[in-house]
Amino acid sequence: MIDLLIGALASGLASVLDYLSAHVLTCLVPAFFIAGAIAAFVKKDAILKYFSPDAPRHISYGIASVSGTVLAVCSCTILPIFAGILKKGSGIGPATTFLFAGPAINILAIIYTAWVLGFDLGIARAVSAIVLAIVIGLAMALIFRSTDVETLKKKAMAPSVAGACEEEKPRWVTPAFFALLIGILVFGASPLDWALRLGVVYILTLAIAVLLIYYFDKDEVTDWGLETWDLTKKIFPILIGGTFLVGIIAFFLPPETFQPYFGNNSLGATFLAAVVGMILYMPTLLEVPIIGTTFGYTTGHMAAGPALALLLAGPTVSLPSVLVISRIVGAKKTAAYVGLVVVFATIAGFLYGNGMSLL
Repeated sequence: MIDLLIGALASGLASVLDYLSAHVLTCLVPAFFIAGAIAAFVKKDAILKYFSPDAPRHISYGIASVSGTVLAVCSCTILPIFAGILKKGSGIGPATTFLFAGPAINILAIIYTAWVLGFDLGIARAVSAIVLAIVIGLAMALIFRSTDVETLKKKAMAPSVAGACEEEKPRWVTPAFFALLIGILVFGASPLDWALRLGVVYILTLAIAVLLIYYFDKDEVTDWGLETWDLTKKIFPILIGGTFLVGIIAFFLPPETFQPYFGNNSLGATFLAAVVGMILYMPTLLEVPIIGTTFGYTTGHMAAGPALALLLAGPTVSLPSVLVISRIVGAKKTAAYVGLVVVFATIAGFLYGNGMSLL
């Protein structure tokens, strides 16, 4: 019994250590700074123009659904950005679409999926991710209409104040600032040689420092730091705790346990794959070797339907991310979001798997 307890705790600790070494410096730190910058520097009107509940749906959901092609991030990294967008007055629908699409349509993951698991599955993942992101966002907006009504009331009551400092700086400064932050996120998490990544990140950091020195005043920089810290202290501890818990669960119930149940394209198999994807924490790109080798897709032991369901649900939700999302939007919205992801991932996998079996 003591050996089991020690093994479980060691598994949880190893999970946390792996997570910290793989994500904190290259993904989470830039993501938190981007989220803090959104809250501090981006005008509320700019966010509401595209993500407000009263914005044209084809624009807000269209932009949100392809967001992951710009930000090559995983589910843990998208969370602070999601929180920053909501804080600025985004509608629950576009924000949820952004939350799902960020990791689901990750351009690196799509290419890697097509390269390792096959071109057809890579294309199916990309198309399904965009469609599901929009559908899930629209469903969340329909279910929680009262949330958007309240957001619109706050928007109407809030005074429109333009910061003097923002008007004084050239219009290109803020977009350039965000482009540099995104560049650090993209290059920091890229598979390039570490020396090349370090050099590029160093240059981008120097460029950010120049912009901060010459175009931003002390109060703006301080506000950025405070917003970043506020998001970090709310999200990071929950994320670490959830990752530790996932490591303990994996010790007692390893993924190989489910392998015999994924060999066909039945509704039950695709549903189980979606549920497993919802529970497991799979960093971006890691879902590909897990599906290819652990669950045996490349060797024919896993059917196409469950593979797609796991590819759609796994990167977008996990036990750690569910805990953080609950902290951001509450238990009811989190339960609805997770349920929609599992249901639509199951449907997409079922349709794809049975369609492929007919070819």
